[in-house]
Amino acid sequence: MPISAGISAPDFISSDENGTQQRLSDYRGQPLILYFYPKDDTPGCTLEACNFRDDYSAYIEAGVTILGVCPGSAKSHLKFKEKYQLPFPLLVDEDHAICEAYGVWGEKQFAGRRYMGVLRTTFLIDPNGNIQKIFENVKPAGHSAEVLAAIRA
Repeated sequence: MPISAGISAPDFISSDENGTQQRLSDYRGQPLILYFYPKDDTPGCTLEACNFRDDYSAYIEAGVTILGVCPGSAKSHLKFKEKYQLPFPLLVDEDHAICEAYGVWGEKQFAGRRYMGVLRTTFLIDPNGNIQKIFENVKPAGHSAEVLAAIRA
């Protein structure tokens, strides 16, 4: 079934940058931001992550948890998280199973080359585990403010 607003968010089990198991269903009862990004410590991904970091207190005040998902390794995630003091977990998806479950693993093009990768996408998941809103073709600059506006709406 294609991913769309109003359906139940696909559950998953993954580990974060510290090796701690994370399961989507563990977050039931609270709203959740699940954001997919292509690669640790690249310009766009750093801008996006740091915007979420800078707005983190507003997410906490709203009772919203943030989880980042990327095909990178736990070691890469830990280095990225420590370098930029990111206060939220970064989930390991090296086999891109979570990306595929959410429909964000697809063909991309850069400098005339086609390849498979993460389509930068953010999901707002409600306390019941349903997808409330999907942000596709995310532009890193200003994205956190856009997400916060949707939460407050």
